[in-house]
Amino acid sequence: MWDDADMRALRLALWPAGFVLGVFSLALSRGDPAFSFAGGSLGGAIALLGAGWALLACALLFWGRRPVNAFGPILASAACAWFLAEWDNPGAGSAAVFTIGLVLFAASTPLVGWAMLAYPTGSVARWSGRAAVAIALGGAVIVLGLVPTLVYDPAAQGCAQCPANLLLIADDPGLYDDVNRLGIRLGLVWALVLIAVAGWGLARSSPARRRVVVPVVLAGSAHLAFVAATFAASLDRGFVGSGALERRLWLGQAAALVALALAVGWGLVQARRTRAAVARIVVELAEPAAAGSLRDALARTLDDPRLELAYPVGEGRYVDASGHQVNLAVSGGRSATPLVRDGRPVAVLVHRAGLLDTPALLEEVTSTAHLALENERLQAEARAQLEDLRASRARIVEAADEERRRLERDLHDGAQQRLVGLSLALRLLRGRVDPRTELVARLDEADTELQRAVTELRELAHGIHPAALSDEGLAVALEALVERASTPLRVGDMPRERFPPSVETAAYILVAETAKAGAVSVGACRHDGVLVVEAVAETAPEGLVELDDRFGALDGTLLVEGRPDGGVRIRAEIPCG
Repeated sequence: MWDDADMRALRLALWPAGFVLGVFSLALSRGDPAFSFAGGSLGGAIALLGAGWALLACALLFWGRRPVNAFGPILASAACAWFLAEWDNPGAGSAAVFTIGLVLFAASTPLVGWAMLAYPTGSVARWSGRAAVAIALGGAVIVLGLVPTLVYDPAAQGCAQCPANLLLIADDPGLYDDVNRLGIRLGLVWALVLIAVAGWGLARSSPARRRVVVPVVLAGSAHLAFVAATFAASLDRGFVGSGALERRLWLGQAAALVALALAVGWGLVQARRTRAAVARIVVELAEPAAAGSLRDALARTLDDPRLELAYPVGEGRYVDASGHQVNLAVSGGRSATPLVRDGRPVAVLVHRAGLLDTPALLEEVTSTAHLALENERLQAEARAQLEDLRASRARIVEAADEERRRLERDLHDGAQQRLVGLSLALRLLRGRVDPRTELVARLDEADTELQRAVTELRELAHGIHPAALSDEGLAVALEALVERASTPLRVGDMPRERFPPSVETAAYILVAETAKAGAVSVGACRHDGVLVVEAVAETAPEGLVELDDRFGALDGTLLVEGRPDGGVRIRAEIPCG
């Protein structure tokens, strides 16, 4: 098994080896130009070397960027095989070189098709593509290459200047011709099938993946189309020749390979730009930033303004950077993609469908921003816990207020009504008793005590929770409070609309507690979804901590400031939707 160092050494060795391979192949083509695609012209030499070297350079660059991706080795093999088409030249001068040329002269094209279908992940996703590649390789290397070579004796078939065929088993001209014809027909089929499979895969791809692979697919399909035309032109002859038409088609193949190399190179440039853009996220977040800044940076980098970033906080819950719960149900062209680091989900991106279909982009986002993701995940978890605590406090306050309302109703509808009924019974009894007896005085005394008890019970119930607050709202409840307050209470402008019960209760309790400490003037208004209550009092009310806790449970604030005259100004803000 080769390790990373061995693979790196192999890639480095392929640079000079590819250069030597190209020069050597060009020299072979000049040995007998009549049997060579490149021939003896300068244009042929440029086509041979330019296509092979450009393809090999891009393959090695891709391989170096993504060592575990098979696309680089496949494309490098196709580049090297491109040069081997010149090795079956009768002027090769070497039996080994000549035999290799006979077997592998058509190997480059199926490798190009394989690379085209495997771009950019390095693997062919669909079974139809894998089957097409296997048939193409078998047709090019076995049917067109190996089998005819086993029954081909160059000297016996009139090629006196050809080197010996090292793989010759028995000369059989008839079988040689039949297999060649079969290989050419099969070559025409598999070349067209590879084009069709690539086109079908392109049509079924997402828009994001299509933008990435379409240049490579177009260039690869063009190369396969020129090869298919070459096979079609050779059907009657029964073998691939090197005439004028075949050489023009070969030049088209070379141009398509250069275009393929440019497409792969452009993909590397785009990937580098993406990597640089994602790397800028780390720079942007190098200093402490507000919650959600990573989401904003990713949205700019990936060009999706609606992008959402959610973090797992246990029990299937996901929250954003502020700790608020996120619903991962997607619809309307949106997708959810987990970002996994070391086998553990770090976050989930809710994004435009197809945005992260390219695995390389997803890998870049996860690996480059993993520190920022981990940091914000921990912060989001802490904020979620704080949000849970705040929600728990709000539930406690709501439960306490509901209990106060229940007690007020029980006292009003239960004990108070029974005392009132008892008072009426005493008065009826008094009307039946002789007014001259001592019993009348006792009954009057009992009725007075009952009236005092009813008044105290009514005050107690009102102190627990005023009925007017639930029935009529904050403004009416404060007007009723003015009539009962033991100290001067002035109520200014008040909103007449209704607010959530917890908001009205908090505002009422603040005014009631402040009024107990001395004279107070109070006013309130609604501004941008917040109820603002302002009071000017002689002294600060007792129980400020409890009041602050109540407002904090409602996500509100309570501010107390001293005044030059010795009084205090109290400002409370409560979100009210």
